[in-house]
Amino acid sequence: MTIYAFDTDKHFVFLGAGKFQSPTPSWMHYRRKLLEFEFMLVTDGVLYIADHNNRYEVSKGEYILMAPTDNQHGYRASSCSFYWMHFSYNNNQNNPLICNDIEQLDLQPKELIIPKKELLSSYERVIILMKQLLDSDKRYRESILNKYLTSAILAETANQSTLFRKLSKVNSGDQLFNDIYEYILMHASENITVNSLAEYFNYSPTYLTSFFRRHSGLTIKQFMLQAKMEIAKAELTDSNHSVTQIAYNVGFDDVHNFSNAFKKVVGLSPTVYRNTFAKRHLNNT
Repeated sequence: MTIYAFDTDKHFVFLGAGKFQSPTPSWMHYRRKLLEFEFMLVTDGVLYIADHNNRYEVSKGEYILMAPTDNQHGYRASSCSFYWMHFSYNNNQNNPLICNDIEQLDLQPKELIIPKKELLSSYERVIILMKQLLDSDKRYRESILNKYLTSAILAETANQSTLFRKLSKVNSGDQLFNDIYEYILMHASENITVNSLAEYFNYSPTYLTSFFRRHSGLTIKQFMLQAKMEIAKAELTDSNHSVTQIAYNVGFDDVHNFSNAFKKVVGLSPTVYRNTFAKRHLNNT
């Protein structure tokens, strides 16, 4: 697995971003020389993309971070959609540490460690940041804000990686908390209960509830609701689904209950939130 280590003292520069939807099922990424880094997060279908070394299949919820290459190209047609972001690093030197084994790196606290390709546990969080970046770029064209939003997207991606837990050197209590946290995120659109969660992890509901609150400051039910709202926020900004459909998709039978819960957690109604981060399509990559 290719791993990048970016020194956060060496700045990222935002170059461009957008949302791509393949126009036909026969679309295939064109061949080109990639002069900077490109981050691509697939939201539907499968992206078949290659560089001068390997071919990659990137499915829904997965990202790929491609380094500069003389030969970026598609190798198979597909119908897919994905967010993309181009950025340079360290005054266009684009020279992070790169290795295939984390043990090869002399890690520093200021480094962002990002695998080249991975499935995100909560890709909706990255979508929301991408939407904010697109809105910021169109509204302000302000390089400093764009730079920090680019850094936020990369940091969120790094923190969701499987390496993050390993590098954090968590103890057994932290490990259990992380396992519960990840499980809830992965099943947030389902109506899981505290009892079913306790049964899955083989603990009593009382113990699990107390344990989770000590580690997070939230009850399990509060965190479940927040996780549902993260999915809802992504759908509101990245789909044409009605509010009623989105409510159903995240496990609500009643759209009014969903709207009230959304406003309580987010501070805005679903409609106002959608209008604030309007959908944008930029069909180039």
